[in-house]
Amino acid sequence: MKKTTTNLMLCAMVFAVALVISNVITAKTVQTGIPLFGSTILVPSAVICYCVTFLMTDVIGEIWGKKEAKTVVLGGFACQILATCLILIGQALPAADASMQASYDMLLGQNAVFVLASMAGYLLSQSWDVFVFHKIRNRVLSNGGTARSRWIWNNASTMTSQLIDTVVFIGIAFGIGFGWLFDPAMVGTLGGMMVGQYLCKFVLAAIDTPIFYFLTRNAENRAGLIEAA
Repeated sequence: MKKTTTNLMLCAMVFAVALVISNVITAKTVQTGIPLFGSTILVPSAVICYCVTFLMTDVIGEIWGKKEAKTVVLGGFACQILATCLILIGQALPAADASMQASYDMLLGQNAVFVLASMAGYLLSQSWDVFVFHKIRNRVLSNGGTARSRWIWNNASTMTSQLIDTVVFIGIAFGIGFGWLFDPAMVGTLGGMMVGQYLCKFVLAAIDTPIFYFLTRNAENRAGLIEAA
């Protein structure tokens, strides 16, 4: 991918769309059928959308730099707030019939705890992703490494930030929101949900590495560019 303003805008748009859609569809949980701790792993349907957001920030960081990646993260946070406000406005408007309103409430109804959990997980994990990505990238390049080793900072940043997102979101939404953190009978379920979802995100992060390499293939010609961490 060439380092142009148009391509940067395209990456930012893909990031924003994936982020907003992930918040819209996250209420649906998906049964993976993968056994873990006596039950099967459940993941939010938004797991793939959210992985796309980390891929985009890594691509932007690799090609355009840390400043642009941070700008996109903050812009995404603003998009989250705007999308939530628009959904709430739509929910408050009078519906033509009760069944239509009920369907809207079921699909798009905003649970305050889930919104808080999503925004907290997003801001912390994406900020960490950008920080670690450039910290490791600069260390490797300054020690004689090349851009061909970019799988190191790509995977290290995404896999650790996905862990933060999983723990924060599930901890707030289910641990505090549903009270599972304070119920001895549900603590195991809470831990299993965290482990299961993180394992799925870990695998997806590894799978997107070839895509990251493809989109940043021109970065090999710019090896040696080191930014302030």
